[in-house]
Amino acid sequence: MRFSHHDFLLPAENMNQVIYNGFLRKVRIMLMGEESLKCMCIQDDPDIKRMMAGSTLRKVKSRSWKKQRHFRLLEDGLTIWYKSKWAGKGHSTCKFESLCQLILFTFVSIMVIIETVREGHQSEILLSTAEEFPADLCFTLVFHGRQGNLDLVAESLEEAQAWIQGVRKLIHKAETMDEQERLDQWVRDWFQKADKNKDGKMNFKEVKKLLKMMNIQYKSYVFFLTLFLQMADKSQSDSLEIEQFVHFYKILTQRNEVWKVFQDYSGDGEKLMLEELENFLRTEQQEEEQSTQHAKQLIESYEPSETVKKQGAMSLEGFQMYLCSQDGSIFKPGLLELYQDMSQPLSHYFISSSHNTYLLEDQLRGQSSLEAYIQALKRGCRCVEVDCWDGSDGEPVVYHGHTLTSKILFKDVISTIKEYGFRASDFPIIVSLENHCGLEQQTLMAQHLTQILGDLLQTSTLDGQVPQQLPSPQELKGKILLKAKKIGGLEKCVDETLTDEVSDEEEMANGDEESPTEEPQAEKKNKKSKLSRELSDLVVYCKSVHFHGFEHAHCHAKCYEMSSFSESKAKKLGKEAGTEFVQYNTRQLSRTYPSGLRTDSSNYNPQDMWNVGCQIVALNFQTAGLEMDLNDGLFKQNGGCGYILKPDFMRDGNTHFCPEKPEERRDYKPRRLSIQVISGQQLPKVNQKEGSIVDPLVRVEIYGVPQDQAKDETSHINNNGFNPVWNATLNFVIHTPELALVRFVVEDYDKASRNDFIGQFTLPFTCIQPGYRHIHLLSKDGMAIPPSSLFVNISISDYE
Repeated sequence: MRFSHHDFLLPAENMNQVIYNGFLRKVRIMLMGEESLKCMCIQDDPDIKRMMAGSTLRKVKSRSWKKQRHFRLLEDGLTIWYKSKWAGKGHSTCKFESLCQLILFTFVSIMVIIETVREGHQSEILLSTAEEFPADLCFTLVFHGRQGNLDLVAESLEEAQAWIQGVRKLIHKAETMDEQERLDQWVRDWFQKADKNKDGKMNFKEVKKLLKMMNIQYKSYVFFLTLFLQMADKSQSDSLEIEQFVHFYKILTQRNEVWKVFQDYSGDGEKLMLEELENFLRTEQQEEEQSTQHAKQLIESYEPSETVKKQGAMSLEGFQMYLCSQDGSIFKPGLLELYQDMSQPLSHYFISSSHNTYLLEDQLRGQSSLEAYIQALKRGCRCVEVDCWDGSDGEPVVYHGHTLTSKILFKDVISTIKEYGFRASDFPIIVSLENHCGLEQQTLMAQHLTQILGDLLQTSTLDGQVPQQLPSPQELKGKILLKAKKIGGLEKCVDETLTDEVSDEEEMANGDEESPTEEPQAEKKNKKSKLSRELSDLVVYCKSVHFHGFEHAHCHAKCYEMSSFSESKAKKLGKEAGTEFVQYNTRQLSRTYPSGLRTDSSNYNPQDMWNVGCQIVALNFQTAGLEMDLNDGLFKQNGGCGYILKPDFMRDGNTHFCPEKPEERRDYKPRRLSIQVISGQQLPKVNQKEGSIVDPLVRVEIYGVPQDQAKDETSHINNNGFNPVWNATLNFVIHTPELALVRFVVEDYDKASRNDFIGQFTLPFTCIQPGYRHIHLLSKDGMAIPPSSLFVNISISDYE
C-alpha cells in the first residue's frame, strides 16, 4: 500500500471529530505519581536520597585545575545540577549550571549518554593527581561517544560511594526500562521542560513554549488551544496537571499515517485480531515464514492492554509501539546479533580499524590519550595503531612523531589494550606497531608486551606449523596479534638486517604523498634499520612487508605477510587492477590509511577500499562525519564484534569480480530499492534561537561499487520538525547489494547557506527490513537521539 499526500491532510475539526469518535479511545495514562523517582521504585534508596541532599565535590580537569562544585540530584530524579563555589558571593543571582554539558537532563538521557562510572584512579587526570587525592575518594563519569569524561573527588568515602552507587542504579534502571516505561519517561521529561515555574502544572503559555521546543509551527496553535480548553483542562484551572498532560501529549503523538495503516487491516477499526496482524505481516512486512508465531510474539511484547491481549489482538497503541520498536526498525533484529561464520581465515573478513588511535584531535597539536584507545575499543575496533618513539627517560613513548602532539607511555597503552580490549568483542585484536625506536627501547617494548599481555599475546603459530592460510577469528578468540616488521619469516630464514620490511611512513616515501611531519627522505635512505630480536619474535601472523605488485605477491608472498597502502595508492590500484586486488585480499591482509596530508584528522571514504576487499581500512575514529557513519553502519551488524564476513565472491581466490564492472560477475543479480519517505517524528532543533523551527528534508545516499553511488532527496517541509510529512518515493538500482550501504540523512533546509545536519542512520543494504519501518536517527557523533525517527515504507525487488 502506498499513501497519497491528501491522506495526511486532516483539518482540525475533522481531527477533533476523530478524537472524540474513538480514534484515541482507551489512551492509557500510566503516570499517576507526582515524582519520577516513585515511578522508578528507588525513591527511598539511601544513595539516591544522599544525592538529592547534595554534595560538595571537586571537579578535576588537570593537575592545576581542581575546583569545588555543589552537586545535587533534583527532586525529579532526572537532573543533576551543580553550583560553583563563588556563586552568590557578590552576585545578584547564584550561578547554577545544569549538567547540560553532560546531557544528563533526563533518565532516558542517562541511559543514552552515560556509559559507566569508574571507581578510583581510573582516568589519566586522576592518575596524575594520585598523590593528592586518595583512590577511594575519586570517581569518573564516562560517556558514550566522543564526549570527554568528568573526573570528581568526594570529601569522604561515604560521599563517594553514594554517588558511585547512586548513578549506577540510575543507569541500570534506565537500561532495563521497557517500551512503555520509555514512553512514559519521555512524557515526564517534556512536562518538566515545559513547567517553568515548577508548580506541577502547565498553563497555556507554558504549553506554547513546549510546542516550540517540539518544533511545532505557530499556525497550528489554534487546534492545540481548542484541544487544551475542550478536552484536557477539566479542572477549570486554566492549566494541565501531569495526568492531563500525559493525555494531551499522547494525543499530540498519535499519528494519522499509522492510524490509516491500522485501519486498512482492522475489521472493526479498534483492534487487529491475530489473523489481521498476520495478514499485515505477510502483505506489508514481507514476512512469509512463521508469521503466526511472530504475530503472537508481537502482541505479547507490545500490547499494553491486558484485556486486548487476552483476545489475542493488538490495539492501535500496541501497533504504534511495535512499529517504533526494534522489531519495527529498518535494521533486521536478527542481524544485530552474532550470526556470521567466524571460522574462516582472517583475510576473509572486513576488520574495524583505527588510524593514529592514540589521538583525540588533530595530527599536529592534538592530545595523545589512553582514553582514545578506550573509546575505539569499546566501539568494537579490532585493529589499533601504536606509533612508538624513544623516550627521553628510557621508556618508549607513543605520539605522532616530529609534531607537537602530546606523549603517553607505551607500557600504559599496552595495559589499556589489555584492560579494555575484549569488553566489546571477544575476537582478536591486531596491534599495528609503527616502530621508530632504537634497539634498546625496542627490547624494552618486547618486555612490556610479554609481561603485561602474558598469554593474551599470540607469539607462535597455533599448531606449531608454518601456516598455508591465516587462522580464523574463532581460533584466535581472546588473543592479541602484533603487526610489525620481522626478521626473516616463520620458516626460520633469519637475516639480522631488514631488507624489505617497511612502515607506513616509509611506504609513503616509496611513491606516495609525503607527510609534512615525516623525516626527510634523504635522512631515511641513510638510516640502516635495525630490529630487536626480542620484538621480532613476537610477530607471527601479521608481518609487515613492502608491496612489490600483485604478480610478485601471487608467486612469492606468504599468507602471514601483509602490506600497507596509503589511500591514494589503494584507490589507484583499485581502479587499475580491481580484480587482482580482490584476489590478493582473499589470501593476505592489507591495511589502508589516510593521507599524511590529512593533518586535521579527516578521513577518506572507506567504501572504495572495501570494494576491493581490503580488510584493515584504518580511519581516524576521533573524527565524526560521513566516513565514520559508514564504518559504524557496516560494523553494527554481527554483534558489533568488529569482524564482518566478506561476500563469497570476495573470498574466492579465483574470483573475476571487479568493482568497476559488477555486471560481469557470474551471479550478478541487481536489486531495485524503493523507499517511500512518509513522515518524521520529533526531530531535534539545530538552532536554539527563540522561535526557530526546522525546515526538514530527507536525503537517501547509496554507497557501494561505482555504479551504485547515488543520492536523492525529498523536498523540504516548512516550519515543522514535530511531525513533518513528505510522502515522497525515492528509487534506486543496486548492482552489488552485498557491498552497498544505505545512509538516511535529515537536514534543516536553508536557501541562503549550507543546510544544517539534524540526524542520520546508516546500514548495509543486506540488513534492511522491507515494509513499514522506523529509522531511529543518530547524532553527528553517532549517539541515539530518541525519540527522533523517520517512518518509511521500503520495497526491495529484483531488477529486470
